[in-house]
Amino acid sequence: MRQSLLLLTTVALLGGCAGSQKITPVNPGASPEARQLLEFLYSIRGRYTLTGQHNFISDPARYDSVVFEMTGKRPVVWGSDFSFNARGENVRDYHHCGPMNLTSPWGECLPNGKSTEELRQGLVEEIKARHAEGRIITLMWHCCFPAECNDCNGSSIWTWKGRPSQLVWDELTTEGTRLNRPWKAQMNTIVPYLEQLRDARIPILWRPYHEMNGVWFWWCGKPGENGFKKLWIMTYDYLTRVHGLNNLLWVWNTNAPRDKEGDEAGPYADYYPGSEYVDVLAADVYHRDYKQLHHDDLKALAGGKLIALGEVGQLPDPESYHNQPDWSWFMVWGYFINSQKTDDLDSAAAVRRIYDDPRTLTLDEIDFSDGTYRLRKQE
Repeated sequence: MRQSLLLLTTVALLGGCAGSQKITPVNPGASPEARQLLEFLYSIRGRYTLTGQHNFISDPARYDSVVFEMTGKRPVVWGSDFSFNARGENVRDYHHCGPMNLTSPWGECLPNGKSTEELRQGLVEEIKARHAEGRIITLMWHCCFPAECNDCNGSSIWTWKGRPSQLVWDELTTEGTRLNRPWKAQMNTIVPYLEQLRDARIPILWRPYHEMNGVWFWWCGKPGENGFKKLWIMTYDYLTRVHGLNNLLWVWNTNAPRDKEGDEAGPYADYYPGSEYVDVLAADVYHRDYKQLHHDDLKALAGGKLIALGEVGQLPDPESYHNQPDWSWFMVWGYFINSQKTDDLDSAAAVRRIYDDPRTLTLDEIDFSDGTYRLRKQE
């Protein structure tokens, strides 16, 4: 039985050490709800890991329901995307549908003829319902290259070849240029939905431009001061200072480094924009690649900030899970929840093994009765 604790999260210890430091988001104007969520995450750090599940915009309850069917429990962290969609039952049977602002040939993924705007508004309403249950919301955005604004079929997102040159990148990240203006226009397409969530007092773990240290998105492969860092800071400034989206907690979400030729991911530090622009550092882990170094290097770079598993394919094995206690949450990517089979366990049993672990927190263990996150007292 878990230790009986009712966590008061108005004050938390950074790193759990004496000589406490008040937890504050990087945005000085962060909403009270965003501040309280961050404090809660710090209060459980190193002791508990939150469960999480990604759900696609066209069917936002689907994989959450799969988790419940497998475990009888609900994940705490509920994730989705303003654009990306996919269909399929598992990792071997799926279809990537690209961004939801769709041109041919991806139109078959648009359900019931709904427009992008209708789908995104539906996502907002789903988030409101999930938040009322006590879920913690995380959002991302597989966006088109800004020159295409919101009209691409996926080819400009997954770009192992032909990523923007440094000259193009410099123009994109320079105020008022030919490419910077459509970048702002693109941002403005999602601002109204984020504003609705702000006005509903819903804090968001916001993780834009994820896996930037990889080689597969247009925003990948730009290390150094004049690379990805400029795009991240520009995005932070525009959404926070121009649009006042003070409900966002900023999750800088890398991929676990790897040397696989043609599918490599570079060192974390080469893409880190700086602690003044990041609330949480996250890594995505696929192919069961839970090297201890991935956890330890990210923790070292974080310098006392939180770390998380932003996306995972398969859940970690018990040994890796317990040797890497500082992950604040994990989030299984969509259809991968049905692809958890190991040598000795079927998918459902492998999921239950982690969900039933004493270190793992599920929704029934979160008390959100007064609109703040804390642990439910265990009997």
